[in-house]
Amino acid sequence: MISPTHLRIFRQGSTTYFHSSLFFPADVRSDVFVLYSFVRMADDFVDTIPQQVDAFHAFCSRYSEAVQGHPAGDLVIDSFVDLLHRRELDPAWVEAFLSSMAMDITRTGYATMDDLDTYLYGSSEVIGLFMARILDLPEASHPAARLLGKAMQYINFIRDIEEDQQLGRTYLPRREWESFGLECLSREEAHRHPVEFAAFIRTQLDRYCGWQREAEKGFACIPWRYLVPIRTASDMYRWTAEVIRADPMEVYRRKVKPSIPRVLASVLENGVRTAPVLLLGPSLTVPSAVR
Repeated sequence: MISPTHLRIFRQGSTTYFHSSLFFPADVRSDVFVLYSFVRMADDFVDTIPQQVDAFHAFCSRYSEAVQGHPAGDLVIDSFVDLLHRRELDPAWVEAFLSSMAMDITRTGYATMDDLDTYLYGSSEVIGLFMARILDLPEASHPAARLLGKAMQYINFIRDIEEDQQLGRTYLPRREWESFGLECLSREEAHRHPVEFAAFIRTQLDRYCGWQREAEKGFACIPWRYLVPIRTASDMYRWTAEVIRADPMEVYRRKVKPSIPRVLASVLENGVRTAPVLLLGPSLTVPSAVR
């Protein structure tokens, strides 16, 4: 049973993840909501203006105490700790995640991909690992799960260039945009050098697409009853990349996100593509949350 708190946090945090995750079987769906609510809440502390640094550290402390057997009295934390034990999630993954969130308090940018990799591991690759464990996938699937999380985070970096700058951060590697003659990734600089900016963004999209293609090879490890929402999320991020590739300046006009009807249409398409019999079974029954 999904609590109203988890439903609210997830619904407010993500169009693509929320509406695709509704089509997991009920037990998995509930665990995914618990996972997303925990990581969303931690992320929100460091993604506000001004940042809620003390609240973030208090959140981390309450989590640490809960893991040691002292309930936090916080539904988001306590339900996540329960999930941690039930699904045998690696506590080191949680520490890596919280460490990356803490980097958002002190870091404003990354010079190279090597610099960025540590942040990417904690902020996104471990999310793939959490999902693989929740879905009870074989360990052989873990590299692909990590890469899928990494790819999705990277397209977020591209999509959210201006939003992140408002938070005082630029994730895309500095030396790479400098190699295109750009002094920064501001709207004004992009308009001064539109050809160079577009070329830079397309090289970043090429990186994302390469990771995404490699990660999707791991779909062979995913049972059909779980594959529809995962493939849908992957398809929607690819759609985002295609929109930006067509006109990189779009990142300064709007936050490129698929509409709810587009996500739901992709769910139905993937239901047919993955296993036509799904359309007759309960797994693709539209959950009450979207009715």
